[in-house]
Amino acid sequence: MKFKDFEVGMAIRHDPVTVTEAEMLAFAHQYDPQWFHVDAQRAQAGRWGGLIGSGWLTGGIAMRMAVDAALKDSDSFGSPGLERLRWVKPVRAGDSLRFEASVDSKRVSSSRPDLGIVRWTWHLYNQHDELVFETEATNLFEIEPEPR
Repeated sequence: MKFKDFEVGMAIRHDPVTVTEAEMLAFAHQYDPQWFHVDAQRAQAGRWGGLIGSGWLTGGIAMRMAVDAALKDSDSFGSPGLERLRWVKPVRAGDSLRFEASVDSKRVSSSRPDLGIVRWTWHLYNQHDELVFETEATNLFEIEPEPR
């Protein structure tokens, strides 16, 4: 999507993606090797009653869905960051996550008229329609000049 395609209030969706235990473990061993992400036996006896995916994996899945649904081949060139990053419910192997985002605001930079700014809220829901992840993202876009 181009900057001009985003409209305040619009919904952006991505079909569900199923999380596998293999990807949960691979990610956790590489980037977040806490026991409740990598040690199935200890995790079974722990607070969560089994392995849970790293929240950073969940965020990565959300990012991939945002790219596939809206940012791929766009003029977005980055982000200054996220607000209100929340891991609401643990993600487990076999969960089927769907992406829903809503565009909260869209504006042209007051100091750089070639820069568009989109703020949107991302949600991931599991197969039970339970919210598992939420964040407010800001993306920066090159604005195409108006045709003369």
